[in-house]
Amino acid sequence: MDLAIIADDLTGAILIAAAIEAGGTSCPVVLGPPDAALDEAARVVVFATRTRLAPATEAVATVTAILDAIEAGGRSPQVAYKVCSSFDSTDEGNIGPVADLFLSRYGDTPLLMSAGYPKTGTTVHQGYLFYRGRLVSESIKRHDPLTPMTDPDLVRTIARQTQNRVGLVPHGVLREGAASATRRLGELGAAGISLVLLDCSDDEDARIGAELTLARRATIGSDAHVMALAAARLIETERLFSPPPPHARGPGAAIFGSVGPVAEAQIAAFERDCPMLRIDLMDPNPVEAIVAEALAWAGPRIGERPLGVTTAPAEGAALADAQKSFGVLGAARRAEAILAGVAAGLVARGVARLAVSGGETSGAVAAALDIATVRSLPDQGFGGGLCVADTPRPLSLYFKSGKLGDDDVMLQALAAMCD
Repeated sequence: MDLAIIADDLTGAILIAAAIEAGGTSCPVVLGPPDAALDEAARVVVFATRTRLAPATEAVATVTAILDAIEAGGRSPQVAYKVCSSFDSTDEGNIGPVADLFLSRYGDTPLLMSAGYPKTGTTVHQGYLFYRGRLVSESIKRHDPLTPMTDPDLVRTIARQTQNRVGLVPHGVLREGAASATRRLGELGAAGISLVLLDCSDDEDARIGAELTLARRATIGSDAHVMALAAARLIETERLFSPPPPHARGPGAAIFGSVGPVAEAQIAAFERDCPMLRIDLMDPNPVEAIVAEALAWAGPRIGERPLGVTTAPAEGAALADAQKSFGVLGAARRAEAILAGVAAGLVARGVARLAVSGGETSGAVAAALDIATVRSLPDQGFGGGLCVADTPRPLSLYFKSGKLGDDDVMLQALAAMCD
C-alpha cells in the first residue's frame, strides 16, 4: 500500500476510487473494519468513514483507529484525509482536529491542505472558496441544513478549528511552479505556521499542490488534490488491476436522503416516471414501525420499474418542524435510520440495483447492508458513484453526494447498472 485515503463520507470515497480505477489501478473501498484491507495488494486503498458530521473526538478516534490498523500490518503509506470539495464542516471541526492529529502523529510541518474541485465549479482563489462561480457565502451552500457555509475565507475557517497557525500559498505563487511554492512554504514554516492551505483555482494548482505533497507523510484535501496526488504517486509504480465484478441483475430502487433545491429537483424528476413514497419525519411512531409501513408499500411495487423512497418533505416548513423537534443533527440521523432500514428491507426483498442520494445517508445504508468492501466503477458521465459490493448475493450500488448530478441522475445510474 503506497497511499491510504481516509474519506470523511462514503460518496467521496467512491468518487475518488472511481477516478483511480479509471486510471488503471485497482482501488478497493473499505467500509468495514480497517484491517479488512491489510491483505490487499492494491497500491491505493480508500477507507470510507462517517466523520464529516461526527463529534470531533469521535472523528479523530476513527481516523486514529485506521492509522493504527494500517501500521500494525507493517505498512507506512502516505495518508490523505479526503474531505468535501467545499470543506463542509462546523467551527468545531472535523478538518482542523484531524490536521492536529496528523501534526502530532507525524511531526511533518507544515501540513498541506487543499479544498476545491474545479471540474464541478468549486474553486479556491486567494484563500476564498467559490461554489459554482459564486462566493460560497452567497451560494446555496450558505443554507446547508447541517454545515452552512457563511464564511468564504478558508484560512479563517480552518483557524477556528485548530490551535495551530494557518497560512496560505496563493494561486499566483503556485502558477510560478513548485520551486517558488516550496520557497513560500519554507517562509511560512520559519514564521511558525503549521497548517498551509493551497489555492485551487484550476487543475494546474491541484497538480502543483500534489507535487508539493508527494514527499510528505500526510495531507488533507478534497477531490482535485487527492486525485492529483494519487495520479502523481502512481505514475512511476507498477499498475495492479483486476477487473471488478459485473453488475447485478434485478429490480431497482432509489433512496433520497438529501434535502435542498438539487435534491428536490432530482426527486421530482424521478417521481414523474416512477412510484415515490415520501415518509414524514414527524410521524410519531418508532423508526422500526415507520420502516415496516414503508416496506409494506414498496413490496408490491418491486419489479421492472424502479421505486423511490425519501424523507425529504414536499415543503420546507416541514423540514424546519422536524429540525425543531429533533434538533438539526437529530432530524438528519432519524432520516438516515429510517432510510437505511428501508434500503436493507428492499435488498432483502430482491432489489439488486440500489441508488442512494446523500453522503451521510449512503454511509448509513452501507452500514445497514453490512458491506465490508466495494469496487468502484469508472465515471460514466454523471459524476461517478457506481460500485459493486463484495456481498454473497450480487448487489450493484450508486452512492451520490446530495448536491451533485443532473435532475434525472438517479434514473441514469439505475439504467447504467443494466448495461
